[in-house]
Amino acid sequence: MSVAVPASDRRVLADLVARPSTRVRALAVDAALVLTGVAVVALLAKVSFFVGPVPITGQTAGVILVGAALGARRGAAALTTYLLAGLAGLPVFAGVAAGPAYVLSPSFGFILGFIPAAFVAGWFAQRAWDRKPVLAFLGFVAASIVPFLIGVPYMAAILGLVLGEQVSVAGVMAAGVLPFIVPGLIKAAAVALLVPAAWGLVRAVDRSR
Repeated sequence: MSVAVPASDRRVLADLVARPSTRVRALAVDAALVLTGVAVVALLAKVSFFVGPVPITGQTAGVILVGAALGARRGAAALTTYLLAGLAGLPVFAGVAAGPAYVLSPSFGFILGFIPAAFVAGWFAQRAWDRKPVLAFLGFVAASIVPFLIGVPYMAAILGLVLGEQVSVAGVMAAGVLPFIVPGLIKAAAVALLVPAAWGLVRAVDRSR
């Protein structure tokens, strides 16, 4: 049995933007929100720090933030646009590599996985999980797992079939999963604090009117 979600709970932060009365203007607003989402992910992708020898970027945090703020469909659209922009050669990915040849990079599968990850983050946000830090954290951790479901098999395939390297489960886990578990939890927690705080600010502004 499904439980109906009240329309007020289906709102995400982007829905607080005034909605134009005409369809053309509404589409223009959605397009602007999607492009803003692309810019946010691209900027955070360039923010990096090291956990031991492994570089960690803000890219995944950007994916979750954009998905939660824009909602499932617009979040997925933003990350699809992000992927296409990178394949077109724009320097939006982490690092300097971009262009069509990036599909042969071992990390490209994670970029593909960002699209459903943003959708999942938005899906939880549309059910008001983004209003409370604990629920937001659980939903955002679930969204953070999604890129690994696509990215790890893709990485193994590129390493083995394209680059001709010896591939093992232990090696793939060591290279593509284990170093990112703790940083992923930290990034999910950071976004799970930021988004509910934004909702708290919205409620405070509403009460002051």
